[in-house]
Amino acid sequence: MRLARHGTPGAEQPTASADSGRPSGRPEMGAFDGLTALVTGGASGIGLATARLLAEQGARVAVLDRSETAPPGFDHADHGGRTHYVRADIADDASVTAALDTAVTALGGLDVLVNNAGIGAQGGIEDNPDHEWHRVLDVNVLGLVRVTRAALPALRASSHAAVVNVCSIAATAGLPQRALYSASKGAVLSLTLAMAADLLPEGIRVNAVNPGTADTPWVGRLLDSSADPRAERAALAARQPQGRLVTAEEVAAAIGYLASPAASSTTGSTLAVDGGMQGLRLRPPS
Repeated sequence: MRLARHGTPGAEQPTASADSGRPSGRPEMGAFDGLTALVTGGASGIGLATARLLAEQGARVAVLDRSETAPPGFDHADHGGRTHYVRADIADDASVTAALDTAVTALGGLDVLVNNAGIGAQGGIEDNPDHEWHRVLDVNVLGLVRVTRAALPALRASSHAAVVNVCSIAATAGLPQRALYSASKGAVLSLTLAMAADLLPEGIRVNAVNPGTADTPWVGRLLDSSADPRAERAALAARQPQGRLVTAEEVAAAIGYLASPAASSTTGSTLAVDGGMQGLRLRPPS
């Protein structure tokens, strides 16, 4: 036994270390030296912030997304050829399998998988037709399954294998008009635990992050479609105890910790990056 685009819609602020003055919420520089990583939904938002962080920390990184163009800094010529872009639709198993083969070959293996890709949905229990339920579950749940399944042979060959699933506050808190999205992310949360139990004997750690409402392009589009974008943004910020949206970089920092060798005893865990939304009940301001 070895123990050694679809972009997601939505951490605690890093604190300075006493000896260096540098933020301690991120892994130290070089934490991913010699390691390889694949980030799905990596063309924007949380996925792109995560891919950049991993590359900055020394990893060779492949971004998988359905966007026709690679995000800045992720074609083969960037970062000395250590970054790559593969195009795939995670709702298509053949597309995923081909993309994973390409990515693993380009990277020379795979140590870290970040399942970030997903799509959103609005509405109560009676508002989304069956075909939309099928579409969202196919991407948010089965898409994660397809990617992980295709990545497992390479992960099994790694001595630092880690999977991080990007879940959501919608999995643990009842949010209005998010029935379908919440159901899909609740499935991701349960699947994370099941995956962790199944894969630990093979030396593969599986964890999840639960972002609150994050300031990402997806949320921006959601706000732009509302009747009063400024009022809607203020309402979303107000429901998080810290009084603002979380940033993609804060979520990426949490993902980086869970994926890093520094978290080698952490598996089956969920790290909330929600400004206290899940666990805190503050008095309203007087």
